[in-house]
Amino acid sequence: MFDLNNNKPQTGEKRSVYLDHSATTPVDPSVAEVVKRTMLEQWGNPSSKYRIGNDAKIVLERAREQVAALINAKPEHMFFTSGGTEADNLAIIGAMNAARAAGRGDHFITDAIEHSAVLKAAEALEEDGFKVTILPVTPDGFVDPDTLRNAMTDQTALVSIMQVNNEIGTIQPLDQLVAVARERGALFHTDAVQGFGKLPLDVQTLPVDLVSVSSHKIYGPKGVGALYIRAGVELSSRQFGGGQEKGVRTGTENMPGIAGFGAAALLCSEKMVDDAKRIGELRDKFLAWIKAEVDGEVIVNGGLENRIYLNLNLQFPGVEADSLLLALDLDGVAISIGSACSSGSTNPSHVLTALGLNGEQANASIRVTLGRSNSAEDLLYSAQMIGKHVKRLREMAVW
Repeated sequence: MFDLNNNKPQTGEKRSVYLDHSATTPVDPSVAEVVKRTMLEQWGNPSSKYRIGNDAKIVLERAREQVAALINAKPEHMFFTSGGTEADNLAIIGAMNAARAAGRGDHFITDAIEHSAVLKAAEALEEDGFKVTILPVTPDGFVDPDTLRNAMTDQTALVSIMQVNNEIGTIQPLDQLVAVARERGALFHTDAVQGFGKLPLDVQTLPVDLVSVSSHKIYGPKGVGALYIRAGVELSSRQFGGGQEKGVRTGTENMPGIAGFGAAALLCSEKMVDDAKRIGELRDKFLAWIKAEVDGEVIVNGGLENRIYLNLNLQFPGVEADSLLLALDLDGVAISIGSACSSGSTNPSHVLTALGLNGEQANASIRVTLGRSNSAEDLLYSAQMIGKHVKRLREMAVW
């Protein structure tokens, strides 16, 4: 069906290609086996003191070690949550409430292209009387360290800048940004959901105070995440109950999900280097194939340098991205037009508008994110389908 030597897609049967791995990933079969085994064999409550509970406790602590190891953290500093959103909320609102109570400041800083879990938490802080600064980003999607420095005050208690943007894939210069926060004694949180398990992050060499991570972005189950909390950092509790997770996130742990999260993290530690090389090479070929198939302009939103290897955010002037998404779905190609967490919104992407795109440009943009299951044949077929539908939609727009 495909001529890989000539890099030209040939007409053939419909395929099924998933290109939205930043929204979620398929659960790895070996991870699913761990989840199943935990549900059937280690089903006890890890807080119970008898053997069945102790068996579950062993599974819980093994998973904590596996997740913590991916960022070189001590296991006792990793706390399980229901996902990245809860981890972000707990980090930001918990740290700010603790800082205000201790008289350490009431000013929070983040940036305009953060995930909604961070931006909505910032809105909640404002409603509660905190001062909030939203930093602009460069046209390529980066936070300038000098911009952060100029925004900081003696009352700045916490800075939150994500490791990797979920829509345009930009990798923020965390080392420089953390250093700026340290100059004024502020804590630093990073939403590492999109980079965790894909890019190195070492909390022993990068002195971040709080790190949010999630399972379902790394081929693990949904409904489980974790928050790293550096020793000595205080958070106000957001939940109240039996005191699980040392009272940081009380409530009986999601044991099957946590076990699966640990198994997925262990797989990432084994596959991270090879994934980055193989998928990164495919991503670059895919972009070339798309440009060859599409008549007219193709614009990459955000900088290609310092961008995570699996991400492309592409603008096709004259095309409505919604129509392109639906047409591609009929041909078996799954892509997105932004964050899955805001897919119901009719407004242009806040990330793309923060880069300076107008509504028409933002609404002509799609996000494609590759993963382990994608092959060259998948991407050649997808490039062909994108080219076919972009041509058709542009012709319809001219009519």
